Amino acid sequence: MGCRYVTYFLVMRRIICSFWGLFFFASCAVLPPKTKEEQVHLFSYFKGNGDGLHLAYSLDGYQWKALKNDSVFLKPTAGQDKLMRDPCIIRGGDGRFHMVWTVSWNEKGIGYASSPDLRQWSAQQFIPVMAHEPNARNTWAPEITYDAQRKEYMIYWATTITGLFPETQSQLDKAYNHRMYYVTTKDFKTFSPTQLLYEPGFNVIDATIVPDRGRYVMFLKDETREPAQKNLKVAYSKNLTGPYSAASAPITGNYWAEGPTTLRLGKKWIVYFDKYRDHSMGAVQSEDLENWEDISDKISFPKGMRHGSIFTVTKAEFRKLTQ
Repeated sequence: MGCRYVTYFLVMRRIICSFWGLFFFASCAVLPPKTKEEQVHLFSYFKGNGDGLHLAYSLDGYQWKALKNDSVFLKPTAGQDKLMRDPCIIRGGDGRFHMVWTVSWNEKGIGYASSPDLRQWSAQQFIPVMAHEPNARNTWAPEITYDAQRKEYMIYWATTITGLFPETQSQLDKAYNHRMYYVTTKDFKTFSPTQLLYEPGFNVIDATIVPDRGRYVMFLKDETREPAQKNLKVAYSKNLTGPYSAASAPITGNYWAEGPTTLRLGKKWIVYFDKYRDHSMGAVQSEDLENWEDISDKISFPKGMRHGSIFTVTKAEFRKLTQ
């Protein structure tokens, strides 16, 4: 009987909506939930030294294929060096796709552009997020996370400021000694002052942050050179801007790993990363964020693919993208 009443209610609701849509639109709109079958996973990435935006797609999260014959969707114009490394794309609260990227090895800002459909892009901006800091050496691997409650975006990246954190300073790796910094924005036109986001007590780069049941999960790279770590770890916070917990034990194996990005498939977390010394991509998988299985041999990616990010589009958006 319960099922009959539910069915009757839904039918009557649709009838009422069809006649009184002008008056009851906000409460009567019945939108079917997005199912996994209606979504396509996209992976933004770069090749070489930063040739531009590439996109790959997957229906299962394991087999990834390049779009547009692995050619560039967007060539970089921002910054002096005009590179496009580490492209990070998210869908914002406004429905647009927002992208940030590394424009140079040593400039004090990042690249930004937005798009309604991943084909037509706004004019590329150079955002000078570290221009105020005379001893800043770089701004690497920026990412964006959207705070739905505050309706604002946090952009975060890794920077070395010469002279800071001497306790973790090494002369190897060109004496880089990074920490994570951030700004917030609602419109990508005005930005909050730059602040320190994460100081884990070691050289850290390549953070990516995702919401998870009332908290935020940060995947990050321990960039310690002496003794060499070069692995991925996890930290947590109740707030997007922190403070974040101490980093976990490494979740990756013996190969040097960087550029993490993550995808939730049911109960499983998959973290993809760049095995940059091996010139290949890898992945680990977990259901509890504590016990990790290396599944690098179960995934496939376009040849030469480098550090990027994963996001989701509808099949309708995907069809338009491939026309």
